[in-house]
Amino acid sequence: MKTAIFPAPKGLSLSTLTAAIALALSATPALADGFEGMDPVTLRLAHVVNEQDGFHIAATKFEELVEARSDGKVDIEIFPNATLGDERTLLEGMQIGTVDMGVITNGPVANFVEEMAVFELPFLFSSPDEAYSVLDGPIGQELLDKLADVNLKGLAYAERGFRNLTNSQHPVKTPEDIDGLRIRVMENPVYVDTFRELGANAVPMAWTEALTAMQQGTIDGQENPVNVIHSFKLDETQKYMTLSRHTYAPAIFVMGMPAWQKLPEAAQDVIETAAHEAAQYEREQNAAMQSEQLAELAEAGMEIEESPDIAAFQDAVAPVYETYGEQFGDYLPRIQEALK
Repeated sequence: MKTAIFPAPKGLSLSTLTAAIALALSATPALADGFEGMDPVTLRLAHVVNEQDGFHIAATKFEELVEARSDGKVDIEIFPNATLGDERTLLEGMQIGTVDMGVITNGPVANFVEEMAVFELPFLFSSPDEAYSVLDGPIGQELLDKLADVNLKGLAYAERGFRNLTNSQHPVKTPEDIDGLRIRVMENPVYVDTFRELGANAVPMAWTEALTAMQQGTIDGQENPVNVIHSFKLDETQKYMTLSRHTYAPAIFVMGMPAWQKLPEAAQDVIETAAHEAAQYEREQNAAMQSEQLAELAEAGMEIEESPDIAAFQDAVAPVYETYGEQFGDYLPRIQEALK
């Protein structure tokens, strides 16, 4: 086949046109900056919830951003539904390099860095914006950086959201209504003590075990954000929900240091930026979906208490602050000061 040669446009020499084309081509590299000599890598990202959950929304957005910005040199493979283990198992796997990264609820992360549990204190934040202002600021970054001490890399705060109580026995409007209920909580001492102060029989267990326990009736209830209650169809075992909003639970894009340190700087930059953007995207999606999810749960037969006695709940859990107020160093007073 012959190559056609076209004359240069009027007023533009052929040599000038050729130079302009060469400059344009050189300005569009075949690979993103810093990835030219990188061997392709696959990172295994795990979480414990299903494909309808906000964690999976965050994970798939992260996958999309990383693969596009690395020109496919970094491939993200997502493992949902606890297929690689519960959250503690995932974190332990990241430490030794058998799991690369995950979206993990803050509660289990706090078992590795105790100060992280400051975010679990009940009624610490009154709105998502209050939580975001702290998490995305200097305090939040300091705590992410502390994960390096336990061979983990904190990337960004996604969210689990404001947690609410459900149960199979009766409506809950005041702390007295919780008395004696067997409530599953995360394996975290702040959650255990919070619900014991409310009069519940607090039962710490992994989420995968809790689903079976609710079906078998060995526990009466649990506490989680609306998106979890909806995506796992808890209305099938839990007739009553209370919008207690007792704790705002962050989630963390976290990576094992063994996987992080193997990556070139360009890949690290892409991953960290993508984690922040995917976390923000998940927050927006959660906010947009919540009203619809509540409506669907009500339509399915779940009785929702929208106006519990929050002041009574706050009074009941005051001893939790006395117990843990000084346990997290200066983080609690710093957070309280930042929220003024």
